Amino acid sequence: MVTSVTAAEIAALRKSYERAELDEAASHADPLQQFDRWLREAMASQVPEPNAMTLATVGEGQRPSTRVVLIKGYDERGIVWYTNYDSRKGRELAANPHAALQFHWVELERVVRIEGSVGLVSAQESDAYYASRPLDSRLGAWASPQSQVIASRAVLVANAAKAAVQHGLHPPRPPHWGGYRLVPEAWEFWQGRKSRLHDRLRYRRDGSAWVRERLAP
Repeated sequence: MVTSVTAAEIAALRKSYERAELDEAASHADPLQQFDRWLREAMASQVPEPNAMTLATVGEGQRPSTRVVLIKGYDERGIVWYTNYDSRKGRELAANPHAALQFHWVELERVVRIEGSVGLVSAQESDAYYASRPLDSRLGAWASPQSQVIASRAVLVANAAKAAVQHGLHPPRPPHWGGYRLVPEAWEFWQGRKSRLHDRLRYRRDGSAWVRERLAP
């Protein structure tokens, strides 16, 4: 029998958020610029894996699923990451090309949420990023039938060895592997504040412009 953590123990984890604030005057009118500012501050603060983001997709029966991926680029076109097209997330995005991303920089008491439509990056972009990866990672893209049931870890090791023999030091990008780009339709920036009166600024599309508005916490 599992002895669960009690409700009182969980309640005792409560903390007061007092590191910073986020107001309309200090935030950028362009959400991409605001994101760039916060990401740079997270990197400068050396928080663990500031590039890690939760990706939420919707599958069959409108059932949501999440996983953590790494941002690999961002600009006016959107937010980019790379993965296996045949994975669960890849299959779900093929069926429903809408997703949400979330960054949680715990040490800075900050969250960024991004919602939008998703498409594939160009083959040229995927090729360029794949070529920049360490050799083991490039071979790993060939070795892993991501999201499929396998008998043991030995399957992955054997697949990696087979890929190394077949492709040597210059494996080409697998046809089932490449990049996705989320085109933001809404952003939300959350800054923890004292007494749970947190700051939440949402940016939503209004034609070609962004509308910035405050949400109640």
